[in-house]
Amino acid sequence: MAVQEARQGTEAPRAAGAHDGGCTCGDCPHGARAGHRRAEAEFLLQRDGFAAGHGLPAAVAHSVSASRQWVSEELTQSAELVAERGRAEGEAWLTRLWLRTAATVWAAVVALLLGQALTAVGAGWSDARTAGLLAALVVAGALTTASWFHRARGGALAPVIGEDNRLSTSRAVAAAWVLLVAYAVLVLVGRLAAASGHAERDALLSGLDLSRGAGVVTVLAVVCGIAVLVRRVVGVRVLAQRLQKVRASRPRAADLLTDDAGRGTFADIQYVVIGAVALVFAAVRLARRPDQLPDLPWGLAVVVLVSAATYLAGKYAEGGRPVILSVVRAREAGDLDAPIRTGDDIEIRGAGFVPPGAQTADRLSRMVVRIGPVHVHVPLVPVTGGFSNPTDAVLTVPVPADVEPGRVDVQVVTAAGAETNRYAIDVTD
Repeated sequence: MAVQEARQGTEAPRAAGAHDGGCTCGDCPHGARAGHRRAEAEFLLQRDGFAAGHGLPAAVAHSVSASRQWVSEELTQSAELVAERGRAEGEAWLTRLWLRTAATVWAAVVALLLGQALTAVGAGWSDARTAGLLAALVVAGALTTASWFHRARGGALAPVIGEDNRLSTSRAVAAAWVLLVAYAVLVLVGRLAAASGHAERDALLSGLDLSRGAGVVTVLAVVCGIAVLVRRVVGVRVLAQRLQKVRASRPRAADLLTDDAGRGTFADIQYVVIGAVALVFAAVRLARRPDQLPDLPWGLAVVVLVSAATYLAGKYAEGGRPVILSVVRAREAGDLDAPIRTGDDIEIRGAGFVPPGAQTADRLSRMVVRIGPVHVHVPLVPVTGGFSNPTDAVLTVPVPADVEPGRVDVQVVTAAGAETNRYAIDVTD
């Protein structure tokens, strides 16, 4: 479909007044989105064409190394354009996200009002319903105000977007519990303000006793601590090159359940699911007993704590430093066995060369191999649907003529900036 879109974009003229990449309509999201889609479609068409052997100029067609280098440079330039358009689309998407978050918040308030009105039929309207509605209005107003001040960073979602431009699972879970507890306290404040008798006020104040809300307070403390600790753990591991992180084009809801590469992870999924179940239980308890903090049973609280510990252990276990296991001379069918010489291709075998989320061409083109004092950019070798070089476990690069014969060290620098161990090879004349 993307290839067809690129062909149609080159063959058919665009309608007058249609939005295009580089649109000058202020902060128009349509131009950024259309520009990104078209650039991506054109890149896929170009990549598949090169993979099929089309588009090579006659000046480089006679040399395998020259044609490979030329194709890699052309794809790198096209990939940089796609990445630039992708960043523009991500910024435009974040800019208009704050309106969506604000609309969602007020839609929740309307849903609460309708629910209270329906359940009040027969039972009558009560002070607890009024306090709950007022508390929802206060929370919604605060979130809307925060959304406006952070409208360039995703509105109300700005606090749960990590430094890598992805939704943070730990921050999202902690934010949900903070909102629930804040709403519960505001409900008690509203009821306390409307209470007329001393006995009723004393009963409402006793609803804040730790003995009644120990479970929910413990869960709140743990999930907030996990959010802070995970940020510290990730930052330290990235600086120590034990974890590779690349920035995403924009946050997605799937980030809560997946890793940076978009694969579902057990630690994140179980943390979100168990946290959501416990959160729903606490909300139901608050609706049934609006005169006290939600009394989360200790059994359910312990389940949430075990889930949080599993999530934290998963953060410690994920990732790892890229490593070179071996370096051999690349050999094609019919070649004679020989030592590594300048001009030969070497095959670097290892693990962790492509960080999660760095499978796009613009990221792959940033990989560098240091052979002695010479920095060699890893060439992009296209195949239909992707690239055969580089991969996460194997890289193929030429040994440039600037490398002096003798024993030299080989080291890979990934797109995330992490460096592998040094591996010594012998280069002969």
